[in-house]
Amino acid sequence: MLFQTLDIRNRCEGYYADGHLHYEQPNFLLTRTWDYSPELRNKKIDYARIYAHGKTLTEVCPTRYVSLWQEVKEKLRCYYRAFNTACLDLNQICLYQLLPEYFLFQFFDLKNEITQHTFENFERPLNHDFMVDVLELVGDIRQRPLNITIKPLLPKVGSVAGRNFVKKLQQVEWACGYNPWGTITGRLAGVTGTFPILTLNKEYRGCLRPQHDWFVELDYNAAEVRTLLALSDQEQPDQDIHQWNIEHIYGDDITRDAAKKKIFGWLYSQRTNKKAEKFYDKNRVVEKYWDGENILTAFNREIKGVDKKHALNYIVQSTTSDLVLTKAIAINKRLRHQKSHVAFMLHDSIIIDLKNEERHVIPELMQMFEKTRFGKYKVNVSAGKHFGDLRELNL
Repeated sequence: MLFQTLDIRNRCEGYYADGHLHYEQPNFLLTRTWDYSPELRNKKIDYARIYAHGKTLTEVCPTRYVSLWQEVKEKLRCYYRAFNTACLDLNQICLYQLLPEYFLFQFFDLKNEITQHTFENFERPLNHDFMVDVLELVGDIRQRPLNITIKPLLPKVGSVAGRNFVKKLQQVEWACGYNPWGTITGRLAGVTGTFPILTLNKEYRGCLRPQHDWFVELDYNAAEVRTLLALSDQEQPDQDIHQWNIEHIYGDDITRDAAKKKIFGWLYSQRTNKKAEKFYDKNRVVEKYWDGENILTAFNREIKGVDKKHALNYIVQSTTSDLVLTKAIAINKRLRHQKSHVAFMLHDSIIIDLKNEERHVIPELMQMFEKTRFGKYKVNVSAGKHFGDLRELNL
């Protein structure tokens, strides 16, 4: 049965189904709704937003409802403006308690109509259940406030960039918001109005402090290079991948930095390198995952309308991103009943807010991170008292 939760932000009990408002936890004969919310964790539910690949209700609204939907949205905006004028803290009040019941019926009935239209007109993505796990992960991260201190930024306010960053901090939510549909390949994008972790300048990282005792970062050694190697059916080296490339491709008369630049310069270019192609079979990977128009990755992520120029880039980047997300999901679940937690993600790394008394869990998390479906990836582990001072641990 189709349903909608009433107030997903504050976990207020209530749902709308079959033309009725229910002020209680959803019963799970209910199977379809628009979007994920925390009270639906671990339930077998299909989400229309996943079917629509992250599009909004407005974007998928059928033509016959567009005018009515715009009218309802405008009414909701008016209610929000009134609540703000009255200085009501919507984080402390269930929103549906403030709205007229007739409006709730109008809003949720129309939302059900748009949701049903989406289920009828979009195919169920092959990675639907994985995307549910991703939404759960980013939802958990969003709910955990960041510990930010302005003091380390004071020496930076002499510059325009520094002043602008401090000003921005005063305007955003101190939490990391991620959009799982913000990029073509599925790499997480930041949510406007939340802390800009994905674009954070390294010189400002010192403002981020753990809620507990330490930040611990788990980071793959050259993740995308390793993914291409894996997709070429090669075993993973247990050493630094750039040093491995020196030994097997470039020879000892080249530095690590030079070897790193050469492999990345070749990776997504049209140039040939017979020695590199002996191990990194770009053509074979493209033929396996790209049908000439669409990509289907090893994680069942579909990327449509891709030309040959971008095929390899999208395959490798998307596969790597989903690999990291898979590990972040597992680690987040492992820490669910601990004080330590996943604080945020930065590209191909996971940053954990660690309670000192739980430091014994680091080797276990490292093992979870390094064991992938493509073999054992070499992992770098760093730790520090703030995000600007992470130092590598030798474990």
